Amino acid sequence: MNGKVWLVGAGPGDPDLLTLKAVKALNQAEVVMIDDLVNPAVLEHCPNARMIRVGKRGGCRSTPQAFIHRLMLRYARQGKCVARLKGGDPCIFGRGGEEADWLAERGIESELVNGITAGLAGATNCGIPLTLRGISRGVTLVTAHTQDDSTLNWQALAQSGTTLVIYMGVAKLADIHAGLLEGGMPSAMPVAMIENASLPHQRECRSTLGHMQADATAFELKSPAILVIGEVAATPAAIQMAQSA
Repeated sequence: MNGKVWLVGAGPGDPDLLTLKAVKALNQAEVVMIDDLVNPAVLEHCPNARMIRVGKRGGCRSTPQAFIHRLMLRYARQGKCVARLKGGDPCIFGRGGEEADWLAERGIESELVNGITAGLAGATNCGIPLTLRGISRGVTLVTAHTQDDSTLNWQALAQSGTTLVIYMGVAKLADIHAGLLEGGMPSAMPVAMIENASLPHQRECRSTLGHMQADATAFELKSPAILVIGEVAATPAAIQMAQSA
């Protein structure tokens, strides 16, 4: 009989943010396939499993996705319980949906296990509420790194009226800066650049859209990092504005 593949979100890095369901899945796993951004402390929950590192990082040498597919299929067909352990949430720029569909087409059962995404955890750790009554009525999550190098609709994003949380944007700061300004977003719009979200060495740089590039260079911003763009990035000022409204 075939085994099962758990597509598990390991969260943003802080092992305390791992869900109970993720812990249960890892306890059952006989094989764990680990992404680069997974905190090694999370692996304490699967001490008896075979560990296979299958890292994928933008701009770095990465394990091909086709190879990852074949590994999951091989071990599942051996009847093993497999955990595909991903940083953040498997369905937020984590290919979880693609992998679940690929496995289903081959008759392999899988289950997605949510994890806290870095955009949420990083903002919270900086005291930034992604939504705030009277200030921001929604959140838009986007990635600056696209498979086909297509250009995002910056005008729509600039005029959405939502907080923008941009993943994988460090190498695309110039495009983000130009696209949002050309799309009509004011240069004074607050920006928070958050590196290593939720980890003890998390760093943040507060800026504005107009000064974002220069401030990121001076700050020596490095990946992995997320960008929070919107009025809420001016907290605590944004919170004070909402309370007085």
